[in-house]
Amino acid sequence: MDDTTDDTMGNTIDDDRIRPATPADAPAVRSVTDAAYHHYVERIGVRPAPMDADHAADIAAGRVFVTGDPVEGVLVLVPRADHLLLESIAVHPRSHGRGLGRRLLAFTEQYARKRGLPEVRLFTHALMWENRQLYPRYGYEVTQRHQDDPYDRIHYRKRL
Repeated sequence: MDDTTDDTMGNTIDDDRIRPATPADAPAVRSVTDAAYHHYVERIGVRPAPMDADHAADIAAGRVFVTGDPVEGVLVLVPRADHLLLESIAVHPRSHGRGLGRRLLAFTEQYARKRGLPEVRLFTHALMWENRQLYPRYGYEVTQRHQDDPYDRIHYRKRL
């Protein structure tokens, strides 16, 4: 069985291979994150937090996972004592509609289970309505809404 899919740009995405990012991936992590979040800047009036993250530090801490060659998907996962925080998920717009986000979410849940963590938590800006429609379809429930200036955040969790 072939685990790769050709996209319309002639790039190949290795759908099943999600790996820890290396320092050499830092520019691609920034590029994919910026491409994935850039369209929200005008809507929410500020740069989404993942665009300003210290990607090199997150990679060095072992928090970043990538997929694709070139990189098309990025996860930032932060284990906590009682849950896994999905700090950021980014799919390059040229890869939308091919199930990559779903595979990244499935990887996140596997990652949490392997570490004995009973749930995944995440948050999104209230004006990112696409995300607010998406996460409940994958079993995430709203736990709170919190104003964290300048961000109006909706918090979710999924019990595993």
